[in-house]
Amino acid sequence: MAVESTLSSPLGPPACEKDVMALQFIEEMTRNVDAVQERVLAEILSRNSDTEYLRRFRLKGATDRDTFKAFVPVVTYEDLQPDIQRIANGDRSNIFSSHPISEFLTSSGTSAGERKLMPTIHEELDRRQQLYTLLMPVMNLYVPGLDKGKGLYFLFVKAEMKTPGGLVARPVLTSYYKSDHFKTRPYDPYNVYTSPNEAILCADSFQSMYTQMLCGLIMREEVLRVGAVFASGLLRAIRFLQLNWQELAHDISTGALNVKVTDPSIRECMSKILKPNPELANFIMKECLKDDWEGIITRIWPNSKYLDVIVTGAMAQYIPTLDYYSGGLPLACTMYASSECYFGLNLKPMSKPSEVSYTIMPNMAYFEFMPHDPSTPLPSRDSPPRLVDLADVELGKEYELVITTYSGLCRYRVGDILRVSGFHNAAPQFNFVRRKNVLLSIDSDKTDEAELQKAIDNASGFLHDFNTSIVEYTSFADTKTIPGHYVIYWELLVKDPKNAPSPDVLNQCCLTMEEALNSVYRQGRVADNSIGPLEIRVVKNGTFEELMDYAISRGASINQYKVPRCVNFTPIVELLDSRLVSAHFSPSLPHWIPEGRKTLS
Repeated sequence: MAVESTLSSPLGPPACEKDVMALQFIEEMTRNVDAVQERVLAEILSRNSDTEYLRRFRLKGATDRDTFKAFVPVVTYEDLQPDIQRIANGDRSNIFSSHPISEFLTSSGTSAGERKLMPTIHEELDRRQQLYTLLMPVMNLYVPGLDKGKGLYFLFVKAEMKTPGGLVARPVLTSYYKSDHFKTRPYDPYNVYTSPNEAILCADSFQSMYTQMLCGLIMREEVLRVGAVFASGLLRAIRFLQLNWQELAHDISTGALNVKVTDPSIRECMSKILKPNPELANFIMKECLKDDWEGIITRIWPNSKYLDVIVTGAMAQYIPTLDYYSGGLPLACTMYASSECYFGLNLKPMSKPSEVSYTIMPNMAYFEFMPHDPSTPLPSRDSPPRLVDLADVELGKEYELVITTYSGLCRYRVGDILRVSGFHNAAPQFNFVRRKNVLLSIDSDKTDEAELQKAIDNASGFLHDFNTSIVEYTSFADTKTIPGHYVIYWELLVKDPKNAPSPDVLNQCCLTMEEALNSVYRQGRVADNSIGPLEIRVVKNGTFEELMDYAISRGASINQYKVPRCVNFTPIVELLDSRLVSAHFSPSLPHWIPEGRKTLS
């Protein structure tokens, strides 16, 4: 039952007393965006005024926006890398921050395939934790009764590494899960997990996943929501169940934990959870033995109200598969964050994936926005870009996000392209559009992630009549052929093998993709003969699981792993090609008209 309160908020009445302050805080922050941003920048510049980085730009202690923008340049990771390497090598002077660098947070990778190292300070844990505390009070407005059960979340840590100078380097979520903020969090009936901390904190991915899945099965009637960080992580968990359900059911039937789980802390905590339950084991075996796994999530966890996963950006292509396994449960995207900074939250978490928008909380960092127009030339150092403040962005326009953080990043280009979708009070809300990096290029063509996703979406329409969907995909610019051509790898979910799409249909998918690509690409195909026919290579089921396992074996984080939308590392291409089922090519040239011959609509 909602709590009676004097809270005046378009968000709605809080579900319980503890939510009141959280919702009031959101309202305060979103009403006073510009004032909060001005204060945040002044705090950052004041506390870091004696750092080596800011001294280079001769601010002389100034903390106002005009001076900051006039003297401090907009930078990328590559600009900062020499200084970051100094810290990694042991330099403890105040290079970026007046506070000691506590650790490095590793991102998913740079364009060169190496992990970025983001210096952070201990205080940032408090700031990230504050954003986490806002998520459930918002969710409680839309989904009642979440205090009556538990969440089945598949959460993982990655083994840490140390830099030459002795600092820990680890993914941001590993940092959070290993912090006291998470490990000693107070009991909250609205945010109880089925997974014990011991399982989440186990660095062995098999033991961690096995234990978390086992606990989720044991507590199946109590589960009210199922989630992971990314959609791909949740699908990996379903795949794990497909491969290991017999052993899991055996453990439940006998009450004895699988001998493959050797972690002492896990075995100790599971001795209190795992009891013989033959009836539950028989139920799981009966469900998992069925050939059709459609709706398996709601069949095993019947009280699930939604899936809590990120399905924006590149994750959007997982939506049909999630719908298949969940029976169409709502998909909730709750927050927007990165290794560099936590940004904001979704104030309407139950909205359709295509309508998800994030409200950036102005207390998290100082935010600027570089207007993004693909038709205009990129800014140069001689003509720096004009950046817009958070309070000044315009509805419908796209921007690249630029941040200045308490940890010492100044005017740092995150690389995310956002579109202003609306406002909550004075706070703009953003759709995540894409990462700005170009994925594919053969000649003068440049295809980015959004264009590739659109082409995939268009082509997938041909598969609907065959009850087939694309489980996973990546791409490769094959320049060994003359001319070079785009290769798209597809893993397909064919629900009725007797009605599988024919080679002709898949050839047509190739042409449909080409029709959806930009005019520069199509000119290369039609007029310049600089690009060969697009190729789709269908690979065996489970191939992308093997690709993820390979990436993890090379140091990728299981929690932050995303399937790369473009691959060029030879062993990965060889792995994909070794799983080839069939290859298909565009049967004809796509439509293209020279610019001067186009008719105006």
